[in-house]
Amino acid sequence: MDTGQKRKLVEHAIEQGNGILRLSPAWVARNFLASGRRMGLPETAYDAGPRGTLAERWLAATNQADNEISVEDEGLAYIDMDGQKTITLKEAVESNGAAIMGREYARTHEGLGRLAKIFDYADRLPYHVHQMKKDADRVGRKPKEEAYYFPEGVDMGIHPETFFGVHPWIADQKQYDVLLPYLVEWNSDRILKHSRAYLQIAGEGFHLPAGYLHAPGSALTIELQEDSDVFAHLQALVGGKIISKELLFKDVHPDDRVRYGEAAVLRQIDWEGCGDPYFYENHHLEPQPIPETQQAGGEESWIFYNTTKFSGKRLVVKPGMTYTSLDRGVYNILVWQGQGLYDGHAVQAGQFDLETCQDELLITHAKATTPIPIQNTGSTDLVVLKFFGPDVNPDVPRIPVYRA
Repeated sequence: MDTGQKRKLVEHAIEQGNGILRLSPAWVARNFLASGRRMGLPETAYDAGPRGTLAERWLAATNQADNEISVEDEGLAYIDMDGQKTITLKEAVESNGAAIMGREYARTHEGLGRLAKIFDYADRLPYHVHQMKKDADRVGRKPKEEAYYFPEGVDMGIHPETFFGVHPWIADQKQYDVLLPYLVEWNSDRILKHSRAYLQIAGEGFHLPAGYLHAPGSALTIELQEDSDVFAHLQALVGGKIISKELLFKDVHPDDRVRYGEAAVLRQIDWEGCGDPYFYENHHLEPQPIPETQQAGGEESWIFYNTTKFSGKRLVVKPGMTYTSLDRGVYNILVWQGQGLYDGHAVQAGQFDLETCQDELLITHAKATTPIPIQNTGSTDLVVLKFFGPDVNPDVPRIPVYRA
């Protein structure tokens, strides 16, 4: 299918959906840690053989998962028309970005520029870092700033606390090499003793810039991030087994690996940010109600904020009620709870299989910027999570900066 044919297909899909695209779910396997098996799939569906287990679901993704065992379209969202997967959202944006993102936004932005996902691991993730722009550029990749939301009503797992950064003295005294022996020896999880852990609370979350060390806890997490899959793992022992040391060097330039060895990764860390004594105060997220969008039928809150690189809302529509949604630009949704109609499109939480679903939509710019009726047809709250890309909501709340 050439670009012209793809362009026409996108136009047809948008016309058919009246500005809304239904997406098929995209599942991602990881082999360094077992899945927590809380994403609603049949038990037999999680096993991905040598690729590991299905531990993540990517939402409206236009970038591919970067795994040791590569699968051609792993992580990529597909547009679903009449129950059939057609083309990837990535192809749709590349061939007809203006129709999806709006002409002006498409002119100033290369793509949707964000990735939403559900990640679900049985244990705490390894202590790791996502490269900043200066380091990601060197290996032809993008940086990865991210944020987390811990949904309510889900088991929090065995380690519901996240390690962030390092003890302030390490940054203050520039004693960065205190972490080096653990990277060289590569046989334990004792590197975590140089970090600080914070409890994961359902309904809350954290915002994390690129370059910050972290080891996310075992809570099922909804993450919104820049559209990248860069990382370096600094913790050898994870979930009772030693993971491959190649994950330490995954996005390290080969020349730096030769020149600096394991210390190359230490040069990619934002030490000032990691050593912030007010780390919790400066990065903790609680839902922020949006008074100007409150209606009799429901209400919205910011759950992803403190940056213009992405943003996200939680919409709650009361049983039997209708809420009118109006936003500034293109976004995608995940129906987390309940059932209803999204501008006439049937939606229901948890209704999906490995190919099709009723809980994931993409709302094009033209549609998003006009009033959209969202009707709750069930007996419980309809909870919808909205995910926006860079600069769509430039006035999102900012956390007041605490300084020592």
